[in-house]
Amino acid sequence: MILDQSTSPGEAPLRSRARISAYDHVGIRVSDRRRALAFYEGLGFVESARFPAYEANEMVTADGVRINLIFNAARRPGLRNVLLDEPVKLPGVTHPAFVVDDLEALQEWLGARNIRITEGPKPIGPRRIALFIRDPDGNVLEFNQLIPQGGK
Repeated sequence: MILDQSTSPGEAPLRSRARISAYDHVGIRVSDRRRALAFYEGLGFVESARFPAYEANEMVTADGVRINLIFNAARRPGLRNVLLDEPVKLPGVTHPAFVVDDLEALQEWLGARNIRITEGPKPIGPRRIALFIRDPDGNVLEFNQLIPQGGK
């Protein structure tokens, strides 16, 4: 059943009574299981579960950050990202953003592996410095180093 979420001008939107308390994971569709595992393991993720019926897995970092890789993508010529590289912008999640403790160390690691930084590092707003890369399938990944605010 689809509920109509529209409201009249000046009326507050309907809100769920369920509180969102944490972010669990993001699913990232990939075309080559071995290649994707090697790439994401290099970033610090370790496979923690496999879900063959869903053509997916779960990966987690030492700090508990989770992703799911979904192993059923078709390989696209030139690794074009359908959400970002096409003239018509379709709805969808364009990228996950990860927090790192040392953006410079990540840059060195990326450089040593010839992984191109597609944007940044640059400040985005007052609270983070970000850089962007693409995985072997052209999925965009953002990495942020947070800037301490207010003397904290």
